[in-house]
Amino acid sequence: MGFTETLHEVLDTISGIVWGPWLLIPLLVGTGLYLTIRLGGLQFLKLIPALNLGLFKRKDAGSEGDISQFQALTTALAATVGTGNIVGVATAIGIGGPGALFWMWVTGLVGMASKYSEAFLAVRFRATDAAGEKSGGPQYYLQHGIGGWFGKTLALMFAIFAVLACFGIGNMTQGNAIASNVEGSWGVPTWATGVVLAIMTLVVLLRGITSIGRVTAGLVPVMIILYVLGGLWILIANFEALPSAFAQIFTDAFTGTSAVGGFAGSAIMIAVQFGVARGLFSNESGLGSAAIAAAAAKTSHPVRQGLVSMTQTFIDTIIVVSFTGLTIIVTGVWNQTDPETGEQLSPALMTGEAFSHGLPGEWGHWIVTIGLILFAYSTILGWSYYGERNIERLFGRRMVMPFRILFSVIVFVGSTTQLGIVWSFSDVMNGLMALPNLIGLLVLSGLIARETKWYLKHDPKLTADAATIDGFMQGRPEWIEWRQSEKTGMLPVQKAKRPKS
Repeated sequence: MGFTETLHEVLDTISGIVWGPWLLIPLLVGTGLYLTIRLGGLQFLKLIPALNLGLFKRKDAGSEGDISQFQALTTALAATVGTGNIVGVATAIGIGGPGALFWMWVTGLVGMASKYSEAFLAVRFRATDAAGEKSGGPQYYLQHGIGGWFGKTLALMFAIFAVLACFGIGNMTQGNAIASNVEGSWGVPTWATGVVLAIMTLVVLLRGITSIGRVTAGLVPVMIILYVLGGLWILIANFEALPSAFAQIFTDAFTGTSAVGGFAGSAIMIAVQFGVARGLFSNESGLGSAAIAAAAAKTSHPVRQGLVSMTQTFIDTIIVVSFTGLTIIVTGVWNQTDPETGEQLSPALMTGEAFSHGLPGEWGHWIVTIGLILFAYSTILGWSYYGERNIERLFGRRMVMPFRILFSVIVFVGSTTQLGIVWSFSDVMNGLMALPNLIGLLVLSGLIARETKWYLKHDPKLTADAATIDGFMQGRPEWIEWRQSEKTGMLPVQKAKRPKS
């Protein structure tokens, strides 16, 4: 066995441990559930006001920040609504059966509390870099929120893992998915697609977060609406199959099921494991990545941006993932065999087959192909910003431009290379990103709950303007500290402490 094969096997083993049923999965779900309880079911009680603020009001006039709340939301959505929403969902259902979709929903619902908490902390502990841009995320709030050597160590760990992950899951794998689909659909060589992608990426990145925000604000709504409309057509056309599909989802979630010919067994643990793992892979709740985009938002209070960011998980998992999963189930392709091999359809083909069966002519093929291209390209843009902010945290502003150029070049490399080992590496780095972040969320949960309850007591419908907010927040130490850091761009250096509940 050669070095590459050995390394691949080692990474797969580590990934199996990190994403297995005894480490990251229970920690992610458990943290989300714990935060849900501490926040009093925030994601259920405040979802409508949060959607209104993020999708319709869209911005807090006169607030500090680089992009609007809506642009911060679409930048985070750009990074999360990717190939995981198409191939990842098919993988979960193909291996874990229809019951896996139920566990993806559970993961999304409790994950909304984690996503809220990350975004709240990102805005609460954000700084201003040498170029005058807001910078925040776990690489800041772990250090300045927790303080001391422990917080600094967690922040450093997150920043390193995030930079490494951005080149894998946020770059090479996405470029490869685009190039492969374009070659399969239109016969365009992968190198040509790689060149175009690299140039397009560099053009957007050279102008920074304001350019990324504008592109994602235009691209993300279009791609999601196009994809959801295609799925809606299929569900309407197969309306009579919906009741049995839902019954199978809820039944199999607690009893387990077998894929074709016992493809992956029938234990309930398989449905839980793959449903949770792919759900987290899709919406990234708990990874801390989306908090980096939230930190750039123009907002008059950390709670407001936290609630807007929370809707990202709802849109990603409860809407987009649901349409993918339901179309696969109602059309029956999750249990369909490949006529050439006699084996179960591969996850890469499953969603395309469902849309092709459910829509007339070539519409299904086109929607999945175009959707995959748009989803993957938007993920490249979102993750480029995540990597950039962590490069800035590790090496300073001077390294941001070299990073942008290198990131764009790596898009070409990913488009023209076989990536089996990169997928395994990306899984490991994503998991390792989550560990320090989840520890931070648990340690800082008291601060999150206390400040959230105070704010929502005075502005339950999220309609207060900046002057009103300033009025009812006056005298609170956390508010004074945050407003001071917003003016100076500097965060206070704190000793290690555990915030009071």
